[in-house]
Formats: sequence, structure tokens, C-alpha cells
Amino acid sequence: MRFRSPLLAGALALALTACSGGGDDPEPFDGTLIMWADEDRYQAMRTFAEAYARHTRARIEVVVVEHEELRDSFLSAHEGGLGPDLLAGPHDWTGELVEAGAVVPVGIDPQEDADLFTPGALEAVTYDGQVHGVPYATENLALIRNTDLAPQEPSSIEEMVATGEGLVESGNAEQVLSVQQGQEGDAYHLHPFFTSAGGYLFGEDASGDPDPSELGVASPESVSAFESLAELGEDGSGVLERSTDADNTADLFISAAAPFLLTGPWNVPAIQEAGTPYEVGPIPGFEDGGPSRSLVGVQTFFVSSGAADPELAEHLAKTFLTEPELSVILHDADPRMPALDEALETVSEKDPDLEGFERAGENGIPMPAIPEMDAVWTPFGQAGADVIGGADPSTVLSEAEQAIVSEFD
Repeated sequence: MRFRSPLLAGALALALTACSGGGDDPEPFDGTLIMWADEDRYQAMRTFAEAYARHTRARIEVVVVEHEELRDSFLSAHEGGLGPDLLAGPHDWTGELVEAGAVVPVGIDPQEDADLFTPGALEAVTYDGQVHGVPYATENLALIRNTDLAPQEPSSIEEMVATGEGLVESGNAEQVLSVQQGQEGDAYHLHPFFTSAGGYLFGEDASGDPDPSELGVASPESVSAFESLAELGEDGSGVLERSTDADNTADLFISAAAPFLLTGPWNVPAIQEAGTPYEVGPIPGFEDGGPSRSLVGVQTFFVSSGAADPELAEHLAKTFLTEPELSVILHDADPRMPALDEALETVSEKDPDLEGFERAGENGIPMPAIPEMDAVWTPFGQAGADVIGGADPSTVLSEAEQAIVSEFD
């Protein structure tokens, strides 16, 4: 394969220089690449852009676009022949972006290069057999426990509930678990318990990819799973509460009102700043169920099909694979697990929480990147909230599935 881009030439020259211990600096790229990112990724992307410039002499200008508008704005810009060269976003946009012709494959082999990445990272950005993004970080939910209140890692949901209920009864806690739900529910945070109880969102096709023709939302397995969740709801043990939402989830744990917190790495800095004693570990499953399976999200660099440099995709991928320092820099700016194995090994030595998140993600499922997944979030999340509030599982899941299927058309 030939790489003619001056950016790529610079990247490879630098990599060879680093290996040989000498040589000329690479030629600078005469131009500026534009990257779009949301407010949550902006600072990390600026840090990445500065490091990327040092490694390749390419200039990247990072433009902030509100998260709610980022994907739609990118697609609209593509339709108008405008837009950025690069997009930083979650991997579950892959299917829609590919179907719209808005992004291009990045020159990574889904089989030969899979071992360079953490499990599932490359699979998440593979669509129709081609890798359409460079995965730079992964994230999944884990169970964080207050080690003063709960010294032992629970082996099951039942054990976690028993520990929490004992703390509530003794007056040392106010509720068993803090997990984001709210009045409209939260499909993402409910998914681990849902899967442990036997529920599923999509079946799989012959390639093992999510199959939208086999929707499992109202399947007998999922109804049974929601019956188990109802026992944890407000008419049951009260472990799951709609009063716990995005505004108070972390605060309940930080204030020791809840001994357990189900969350991702984004809440760890606030816990550390507050000085709450904690440990990160796997999310337990039901004693008579399967493992809790968190949805794994992959932070991704997408390359626009209208990028100024036609070989930018392969250049970016090649640079990222040959320069693991870039992944380490990204982690330091935004502490999510690097998707590149070599970088993960490096940062794990200085970030002990990564081991806990890694264990929690071992049974994870890459968030479905098919376009149909967009139709699932809201109805399924609301069904969860309704069941937590006491609604009949079979009824609400049937209604949710009807709403989802109507969006498929």
C-alpha cells in the first residue's frame, strides 16, 4: 500500500527516526485540518491537536459544536459539501454516518490489527466489514463502592442489596444504590441489570452484528428481565428509584448517602476531589442470572469523506498506531481507558482505577452502531422508569417495542 500524503510521510519519518535514534525532522504539512468535537471532548481534543502537531507537523483546529447538534450538523454539512476534516464522537454514530456516505474507512484491518486494541474496540467501529473510525478510548459502567461502608466487593446483586439494606437500617446510609434513572428512565444505566436477568435489545445476524429485524425489547426474555427489575423498584426493595437522576447520582455517593454507585469514569474526578474512599469493580449480576453486561462506548476519530487531504484517514490511523504516546496524552486530558493496548498498559501503572473499569467491561457489549439503535433509547428508557414506578412489564415493553418499530419505517 502506498501513502503519498505529506502528513503521513512526516508521521512515518518521525516514527523511523525514533526507532533509529537520529535523522532529519519531517517536512511540515502546509495547511490546517478542522476537527469538530462537543464541549465534553473539546479540551482533550485540543491537547491531542497540540501533540499531533508535534508528532506530524500538521495543524488541527478544534471547533466546539454542542453535543445535541454535533451529529446532525456534521451530516448537514456533508450534504452541503462543507464541514470538517475530522469528527470526534462516540462509535455508535458509525452506522448512520456510513449509510450517509459522510465518513470513509481508515485503513485499519479488522482482523490483522484487532490485537493492537482492547477487546471490542475495533469491532465497535467496524461496519460492513470495514473499520470506519480510529478508536482512541473506551468507556463502560462499573460499580464503585465506598470502602468504609462496604469493604467487600459484592459477588451478586442480592449480596449488594443485603449490604446496602443493612447500612440503611443501621442509619449509616439513606439508600442502597445510586444509579441514574429519573422520571424518563435511562436505558444505558439499566442495561447491565437487564442483561443479567436475561433481557436483550437485538438478536445477532450471521456475522454476530446486531440484527434490527430481531428486536428483543418485548421478547419473553426481556419481559421476564423487567419483572426482576420491578422487584428492585419502588414497589419492591426500592433499590432503583426514579428520584435518582443525572443531577444527584454522584452526590449521593460522595456524601455517603449511598454505599454503591453505578457509573462510568466521568464521575471519578469528583469522587477523588471530595476524598470519598472508593474502589472500582465489576457490576454484579443476579445470583440465578447471567453476567451484568455494560454497554461499551468507544470514543472515535472519524474522517470526513470530504476531507481536504484524500489520504488523511490512513495517515491518521497509521500515526495513531505507531505513536502510543498520543493515546497516553489523551488519557491524561480525559481519563478514559485507552483503546490502544500498549497505551493502556502504560497508563494503568499510574491509574489504578483502570483495572477496575477493565474488569467491569470484560463482559461488555459494544453499543449497537446500527442506525436503528437511535429509536431504542427513549422508549426503552421510559419503559424502565415506568416499571421501576410499578407499571406492568409486559404492557410497557409492548408499547415501547411498537414505538421503536414505528421509527424504523
